Amino acid sequence: MKKIIAILLFIAAVADLRAQQLPLYSNYMLNDYPMNPAIGGSHPYFEAMSNNRYQWIGITDAPRTYMLSVNGPTKNQNVGLGGLLFTDIVGPTRRTGLYLSYAYHLKLSQKVRLSLGLSGGILQFMVDGSKITLHDPHDNVISSGVESVLIPDFGAGVYAYSTDHKWYIGASVPQVTQNRIKFYDYTNTGLSRLATHYYVTAGYQFYLGNDFKVEPSTCVKFVSPAPVQFDIGLRAIYKDKLWLGGAFRYLDAMSAMIGYTLQENITFAYSYDFTTTAIKKYSTGTHEIMIGIKFHKTPERGSSAKMQ
Repeated sequence: MKKIIAILLFIAAVADLRAQQLPLYSNYMLNDYPMNPAIGGSHPYFEAMSNNRYQWIGITDAPRTYMLSVNGPTKNQNVGLGGLLFTDIVGPTRRTGLYLSYAYHLKLSQKVRLSLGLSGGILQFMVDGSKITLHDPHDNVISSGVESVLIPDFGAGVYAYSTDHKWYIGASVPQVTQNRIKFYDYTNTGLSRLATHYYVTAGYQFYLGNDFKVEPSTCVKFVSPAPVQFDIGLRAIYKDKLWLGGAFRYLDAMSAMIGYTLQENITFAYSYDFTTTAIKKYSTGTHEIMIGIKFHKTPERGSSAKMQ
C-alpha cells in the first residue's frame, strides 16, 4: 500500500512537468555542456564532469540520475569535441543516452567567440515489467519481462562567450527529430515520441576586489505542453577556490550549493534542493554531487574561471 501511495504522489508532483524527458540537475552553471553541444571546446582544456542526482529522498522509486561528460578543444582551438553518457532511473523505467558532439568556434573579436554545435547519439528506453503490479495479472498490455527500444537522436546549439568567461549566453534544441518510441510491433500510436526541448542559459561574473566574484546565472527550459520553467542562481566565489550559492527553480524547488576547487584542476560541488511542491510533505529533499577534472591546458586562448 505504501508503494502505491508513493507512486501516486510521484505522478501528482510531476503532472506539470510531464513532457520533460531529459535529465534535470541543479549545477547547470558548472556543467552546462550536457544541455548545449556548442559549449564543447569553449574552455582551453579538456574537462570531464560527473553529476549524480538523488531526487526526492524518502519516496520509493524516486528519480536517480547519473551523468558523465567530456569535452575540449582540438589543437587549432577552432573545433570542440565532446561526449555525454547519462542514465535516468525512475521506478521500473530506465532511460540511457550516449551522445557525441561537434562545435565550431568563430572569432568575432579579440575577446568574443561564437560557437555553433551539433550532437548525435542513441537513446535507450527500458521498462522492467517484473517491477509493475497490474490490477489484472493476466492483462497482456505489458510484458512481465524487460522491454527496451533504441532510438537515434540529434540536437543543435549556439553559444556566445568571452574568452575569459566573464559572460556567456547560449541556446540549444535537444531531441530535434521527435522520433517515435515504440516498444511493441503491434502498437501504432504517435503519442509516445521524443519531445523537442528548448534551453536558454546565461551568466555574468562581477568582480568585487581581488578575491571575490559574484556570478548570477539563469537557465530557461521549455517543452510542450508543460509550462516554461526557469532557474535563477547566484554564486559568491572566493579566490577562485571556494564558493557558496543558491538557486530558485520555478514550480519545483530552491537549492543551496557549495563547492571547492583543489589544485586548480579538481572541482567538487554539492547542492541540496528544498522541494516547494506538495511532495515536500513526504520527501526530505534532493541531493546532487558533482566532480570535475581539468586535463591538459592550452594557453593560447587564455584562462577560464567558469568551473571555479
